[in-house]
Amino acid sequence: MNRLSFVLVALVGILAGGLGVSLLRPAAPGLADSDVRGIVSEMVATGKLQSAAIDPKQIESYLLSDPDILQRMNDRLADEKALAQRKATKDLIDAHYADIYQAPDSVVLGNPKGDVTLVEMFDYNCVYCRQSLPDMAQLLQDDPNLRIILRQFPILSQGSIEAARVAILVSENPKLNYWDFHQKLFAMRAGTVDAGQALQVAEEVGGDRAELMVDMDSNHTTDVIQKSYDLAKALSMNGTPSYVLGDELIFGAMPLDQMKQKIANLRACGSTDCPTRTSTGTTG
Repeated sequence: MNRLSFVLVALVGILAGGLGVSLLRPAAPGLADSDVRGIVSEMVATGKLQSAAIDPKQIESYLLSDPDILQRMNDRLADEKALAQRKATKDLIDAHYADIYQAPDSVVLGNPKGDVTLVEMFDYNCVYCRQSLPDMAQLLQDDPNLRIILRQFPILSQGSIEAARVAILVSENPKLNYWDFHQKLFAMRAGTVDAGQALQVAEEVGGDRAELMVDMDSNHTTDVIQKSYDLAKALSMNGTPSYVLGDELIFGAMPLDQMKQKIANLRACGSTDCPTRTSTGTTG
């Protein structure tokens, strides 16, 4: 068997493993689908061709007559891998369902009984989180059946941790409007957000600065933040913003239209990625 035939058959054997050969169509006279399946199986099993009854040049002719076949098989393999990865991600999300969706210390915005839930892990010093805030507000305005869960994930600085501690206390005070606090704090652009800025904004929405200063370093706020760290580690999240949406983990900010499409996909097919629809994100 010449080198070209060997390489081509070996490549087909590798690419066809687990996919079947439904994409193959005979091009050389006398070479049937069953012949190709036999050759591929033999190559995978033994690493060499023993079937003397089949001329190796038929294999070469078969493949060279339709060179796109390898690309089609590679595309099919990529699709299979993507499906496997999506299933693995869904299984991971399901395994941590209660921690993601039912944590009592999370902030819930929008419709508490919405048919779709978007979870955001954020840091008050995250530039991309700040830039995404108008999109979050637009989602809340445009989609009455959307539930949004916000999770403190302060990873960028000590100031981020301080701000998160204040934010936790604000979110747990029924007399204070957390969404107003959240937007105002992100709107501040004078350097790094820290305890000072967070306390200032908390006062602006009606908080008691002295009480907040006493309670912000409590074991309770530490525990809430640690739960977010533990969840992020379990989900392999190491940047902000990061999202959980349906069967997908989204690492990075995403344009509003793409986020809306993913939400629409969830409602249409139960997955953020319905057939023929793809999207990307940017972490920061």
